[in-house]
Amino acid sequence: MPSLTAVPVGGPPELIDHYLPMSGGYDEMRTADGELRPHWQYFLDALHRLGPSGIESRWREARRLIRDNGVTYNVYGDSQGMSRPWELDLLPVLIRSDEWAQLERGLIQRAELLNQLLLDLYGPRTLIERGLLPAELIDAYPGYLLPCHRIQIAGDRPLVNCAVDLTRTPSGAWRVIGDRTQSPSGSGYALENRVVLSRVMPSLFRDSHVHRLAGFYRTMRRAMTRLAPRHGPAARSVVLTPGPSNEAYFEHAYLANYLGYSLVQGADLSVRDGALWLRTLGRLERIDAVLRRVDDSWCDPLELQEDSQLGIPGLVQAVRAGNVTLANALGSGVLEHPGLMAFLPSLCQHLLGEDLLLPDIPTWWCGNPEHRARVLDDFDALVIKPAGNPPGQRCLFPGQMEATARAALIDQIETEPHRFVAQEYVVPSTSPVLIGRHLEPRPTVLRTFLVAEEEGYAVMPGGLSRVALERDTPMISNRLGGLGKDTWVMASEPERQETLLGGADLLTPAVIQESEVSSRVADNLFWIGRYAERAEGMVRLLRITIFKLSERQGYLRSDDTARCINVLLQTLTEQGQVGGSTQRYRHDPTPELLALVADPHHVGSLPQTLQALGLAAWSVRERLSADTWRVVNEIERHLHALTRNPPTEIGRALDELDPLVTALVAFSALTHENMTHNEGWHFIEAGRRLERGLNTASLLRRTLSQVGGEHEENLLIEAVLSVTDSLITYRRRYQAGTRVGALLDLVFRDETNPRSLAYQFVQLERVCRAMPSSEPAGERSVIDRLILQSLAGVRLAEIDRLIRPERTGVKRIALQRMLAKLENQLTALSDALTAQYFRHEEQPHALLGRAVRGPR
Repeated sequence: MPSLTAVPVGGPPELIDHYLPMSGGYDEMRTADGELRPHWQYFLDALHRLGPSGIESRWREARRLIRDNGVTYNVYGDSQGMSRPWELDLLPVLIRSDEWAQLERGLIQRAELLNQLLLDLYGPRTLIERGLLPAELIDAYPGYLLPCHRIQIAGDRPLVNCAVDLTRTPSGAWRVIGDRTQSPSGSGYALENRVVLSRVMPSLFRDSHVHRLAGFYRTMRRAMTRLAPRHGPAARSVVLTPGPSNEAYFEHAYLANYLGYSLVQGADLSVRDGALWLRTLGRLERIDAVLRRVDDSWCDPLELQEDSQLGIPGLVQAVRAGNVTLANALGSGVLEHPGLMAFLPSLCQHLLGEDLLLPDIPTWWCGNPEHRARVLDDFDALVIKPAGNPPGQRCLFPGQMEATARAALIDQIETEPHRFVAQEYVVPSTSPVLIGRHLEPRPTVLRTFLVAEEEGYAVMPGGLSRVALERDTPMISNRLGGLGKDTWVMASEPERQETLLGGADLLTPAVIQESEVSSRVADNLFWIGRYAERAEGMVRLLRITIFKLSERQGYLRSDDTARCINVLLQTLTEQGQVGGSTQRYRHDPTPELLALVADPHHVGSLPQTLQALGLAAWSVRERLSADTWRVVNEIERHLHALTRNPPTEIGRALDELDPLVTALVAFSALTHENMTHNEGWHFIEAGRRLERGLNTASLLRRTLSQVGGEHEENLLIEAVLSVTDSLITYRRRYQAGTRVGALLDLVFRDETNPRSLAYQFVQLERVCRAMPSSEPAGERSVIDRLILQSLAGVRLAEIDRLIRPERTGVKRIALQRMLAKLENQLTALSDALTAQYFRHEEQPHALLGRAVRGPR
């Protein structure tokens, strides 16, 4: 590689002077003698040219991209929950191309071996019959699913994709520390790591001749197409996710978008007539192949885990009938049994006639008496893994245990030896991490990914490297925190750029009919529209209320101003956004208003509405564009700012609300402009228009029903125009001052004003007409009738009659009744939409540990 500048041998001193490889292990950047490995020199030269400020700016840019793209990984017990951002180290792991080629051969052989092993365990079981595998090792393992025995797999590749975790011995040789074969995660994060680093260091990435990743995902898409029982344009593949609560939900949505598949949950699917169907609003759509991210035992509550609410009842039967194929095949989790590593060398000779090219860490299964004796003799130097626990969750280190716990573990091993596996403890290899302005070594594990081709397996060139934050940690796992790293396999010449877009080799037609949305997706989209509009309306009403209150506390202390403020406060109260109207609230509303702005525990507060918006958006993340998702993240940042550092005075509350309303308007604009106006968008738009109609009707009824003095009504009219963002139009259109009739003409009846009541009904009529309907031709549904009645009422209303007060001159009874009727009709419309589209049919689940879904 060309050198950017002449630097001292060994790299730029300000970066690596303090870099001391950990003793007893292999370091990716430096040899045991302290010499810099040659393939790192070019990269370090480039960092030296950037300097501390350049490195810091790129680190900030990388964090911004991750934040804006909504890249998250939920670490259990982390207070940030689903909002915890993915942590990415700026330095990749560098691997020479020739070294990778050798590793690739070993990975392909291993995938072939595991696939043959899986076919035998769920087929003839000759390995057990011939004594090459103990029956107890397999049959006592929870990952072996007896209902899946003898299920035929099309193409004889039940192991469609898999992942292999690797580290290096002190000599630099690669060793396998674990296999992931159920629903291997991490490939989406590897892709996102690559996207981020190639953007923040484009020239360095280009000049390093890094192998590209797009070809791997093209192979994955071809593999899913081959799996489908129905070939051709009619074949349909989906990504099955456990849902937004899963720690890797970002990756599920990301891969679904990248591969062009629908992201579905178990509740979206149904087995009928022995086939798998996606329940959409208009019809059932046949599903042929499923890239699943739900673990084996949770996929079917009828034949597997009976209390599962993540799976699809009858899925095993549909697979058994050959009407749908899963990647990976159900039951493939048995290959994750750590005890299998003790038998793989002999199995490789038996099944493939070859020596195992990529050895495992020395492993002993305690169910074998000889192995158990070996383990107990060298107990303190080994790592004990209870077989059956989730991989990577619980490893025991006898040498670090107290005497009582150590003795108890020995007793467990002697009582139930088949449940325990021991492995030799290997000091993990290390790679450089940027700590402050210096590089420091940290323990690293490389996860590699493979996918089935027609003949053999393809390996992702690189993978996901994971780094522990502490030097002395005994385990490295995403679930325990740490950093992600990109992995660069460097070619000797420039790589051809690849993309998933287009490509003559894809086995899919040029144009595919866009999928309709499921009931769950439509429900969330509808409430995205409602919550976004509710939050925006609340912010606008809060702003004008706080502004009027500030005026009153300042230089305006008239009774008319006080009555205007009181009406606005009552409007907040009536809309259920302020908890009660006590004498204390009437006397000093400031504490209640501040709680409404920033207290997430206050009923109906702004933070509660924003949290609900974020949850609904997260549930349909794959349907929102990248720009829209950046605005969602911006709204979440405002939410965190409000709740973590709440304003203590109303003046500062205004400063917080102004940028928030801008972000909310941007969100609405992007969903309108960046989403195709298809079935899904119709539900967002219906939710937005319905909520805006309710807010506007409530606002007009509360502020205009009571007749007041001229100055008082002028103040209220100006407040209403500010809340409805119609003040400038009003001043240009009506030259005779502020009048109730003119206000109603603009905000009640004008069908060209996006903030008017009439406009909301016009839009509701348009979008609801485009929704799927089960009514016979020529018949009007309840939804149609409600909208037509409401729109006709607005169009036929006589403004002069509405504004005319009753005989006593105190109230405008006609206006009050009209607005109350419209509110009731909008509420009935919401109920009708829910009944028509959002009520999911019940699925047969055991009544154990059921989680009750609360109201919206």
